Amino acid sequence: MNIEDKLLGLFQENLGWVLLAVVLIVVIFKGVKIVPQSEQHVVERFGRLRAVLGPGINLIVPFFDKVAHEISILERQLPIASQDAITRDNVLVQVDTSVFYRIIEPEKTVYRIRNVDSAIATTVAGIVRAEIGKMDLDEVQANRSALIATIKSFVEDAVDNWGIEVTRAEILDVNLDAATRAAMMQQLNAERARRAQVTEAEGKKRAVELAADAELYASEQTAKARRILADAEAYATQAVAIAINENGMEAAQYQIALKQVEAMGVMSSGQGNQTIVVPADALAAFGDAFKLLKGRG
Repeated sequence: MNIEDKLLGLFQENLGWVLLAVVLIVVIFKGVKIVPQSEQHVVERFGRLRAVLGPGINLIVPFFDKVAHEISILERQLPIASQDAITRDNVLVQVDTSVFYRIIEPEKTVYRIRNVDSAIATTVAGIVRAEIGKMDLDEVQANRSALIATIKSFVEDAVDNWGIEVTRAEILDVNLDAATRAAMMQQLNAERARRAQVTEAEGKKRAVELAADAELYASEQTAKARRILADAEAYATQAVAIAINENGMEAAQYQIALKQVEAMGVMSSGQGNQTIVVPADALAAFGDAFKLLKGRG
């Protein structure tokens, strides 16, 4: 008996054990499922939902249970979509949107919706048109963050039954047609011109106000100076009156003589005056003043 005959006889004697080992390997292979961290597997038994397998090693019943769907739970981004919308003030705009989402309940996603991306894109388009229709064009441009928050909230409510979580919604751009853009540019230029005119007018008004304030300040200062001079003159007049009252006519004559002397000094100090005109009674006035001073001394 050669070696081949011996091996064949040994195989025939242990055929049952070999078959048992093969069946055991197949059972283990069918019953043990390793799920990656980024996935969840939906298990069906006879076409009906049995369980959802999470990441790691999972056991199922071989030949009865099968993995029907392998669902990625990573965050996804819908392709950038453009949709036309009409604002409340009847302006046609083209809005570019993008939505980020992830599947959190695969059993709802696979049994309630066929094409997730298409369904979400359609939902977003309808919500965007409805919300922009409630706003004027200026509000759409100025309140983009509030519009994004509103769209995200409505999309979350709409896809809640699909086992989907909307993580972020974005309005990438709001485009206008050429005619509307030209009209807005013309309006913007007119507004800039108006602001420039207003600024110039306010500047001129402010300049006039400052000039008037300066004139008023100068007038006030002049009035103050005149009042001080008048007070000084009144004080001098009062002093002269007191002196006349106390000393009689001698004090009056003394003041008159002083005024005459001061007037002659002014005349002599002028430029180009070569001749000094002396009044006829000037010498007498000097003598009277000297006598008065001498008498007071």
